[in-house]
Amino acid sequence: MLSVSSRANRWWWDGNADDYQVEHGGFLRDTGFVWCPEGLDEAEAGLLGEVRGRRVLEIGCGAAQCARWLAAQGAEVAAFDVSHRQLQHARRIDLDTGLRVPAVQADAEAMPFAGASFDVACSAFGALPFVADPGAVFREVRRVLRPGGRFVFSVSHPVRWAFPDDPGPRGLTSDRSYFDRSPYVERDEHGTPTYIEHHRTLGDWVGLLVASGLTITGLLEPEWPEGHDRVWGGWSPLRGRHLPGTAIFSCART
Repeated sequence: MLSVSSRANRWWWDGNADDYQVEHGGFLRDTGFVWCPEGLDEAEAGLLGEVRGRRVLEIGCGAAQCARWLAAQGAEVAAFDVSHRQLQHARRIDLDTGLRVPAVQADAEAMPFAGASFDVACSAFGALPFVADPGAVFREVRRVLRPGGRFVFSVSHPVRWAFPDDPGPRGLTSDRSYFDRSPYVERDEHGTPTYIEHHRTLGDWVGLLVASGLTITGLLEPEWPEGHDRVWGGWSPLRGRHLPGTAIFSCART
């Protein structure tokens, strides 16, 4: 059974997938692996290591742009997302590019894959900010990875929670506690949650990963690159010069 968070976010992404792909699809590219609004590209970063001949799982794939790039590099890829509409966009891009990615609709807290079936798992802002129990996701990741497998995921940098989600000067002044874990919730006229995003501190993320049995091997906070003038929600060149926008965790399944 889906949690309240999963139900709300499935509904939200089904309703907003079209606008999301129109607004961000060009930046993400149909066969591109962009980790974050800062534009860090896996082709240059190499956070996943050599993927040719490896079985790779993308968690919260959206329209599967990252998975499609991995397939083009010779990986054997599977992907999933909670949103049916996002997966329809994935199928559309499959047909446009001729590069098909096997993708299913599923919840990250209960992955429909056999244990020890992947060498690598990855998630670029997929699933983890939107689930009520990220520890369950990490335990599922550990379950589906083979011993020695690698897991890399990106999320909004936790420090951003203490600042307004505003790309302008207002977004440079903290107006709430970093330590307030209350989720951000949007509701419809009946009070039913229609969007939920959860906050964890850096210490929370570390503790959850350790408790799941995964080993943290790296933490990257991408700097805003010179000449990158794209605004994406609360991300902007102005804020990027002062505050980290993204945290990318690299982990291993020992």
